[in-house]
Amino acid sequence: MAFLSASHRHENAPLLSRILAGFGDAIVAIGEANPRLRRVEALQRLSDAELAAKGLRREDIVRHVFHDVYYL
Repeated sequence: MAFLSASHRHENAPLLSRILAGFGDAIVAIGEANPRLRRVEALQRLSDAELAAKGLRREDIVRHVFHDVYYL
């Protein structure tokens, strides 16, 4: 999984652009605050041996965390 971070802001950008950028930032913040996403990230930090001890494979992490929400 790749993570991208952009902190470049144009203070002189048109008002509508700043409003839409703020709305987008809020949506991203809501998504990143999701406890399931934090659980996925925590499991991804484990070694393959630690995952195997939990009965998981790296490719099954998302399916495991979201098993009751999505059919993956």
